[in-house]
Amino acid sequence: MNGFLAVVLICAATVPVQDCEEATATDVFKTRVASEIGCATGWQEIIARSEVREGVGRTAYLKTQCRRVKPVPGGRVDPARGN
Repeated sequence: MNGFLAVVLICAATVPVQDCEEATATDVFKTRVASEIGCATGWQEIIARSEVREGVGRTAYLKTQCRRVKPVPGGRVDPARGN
């Protein structure tokens, strides 16, 4: 079964939105979700429970990505094979 990987990037306010990616983010959170809708709704709790919540909106911003996860032989899921 295919699934999705929700990726939440925390980028400094000085980083342009188009340049915010895993390599430039100060923090990266990833979680497996069942659908693309899960990519848009699950991250709020992750951030609320993390230490980075204090800076969001002041010195940093969030950017979310949704990646399809493809199963590997044997039924395991390998996020590295996502799009």
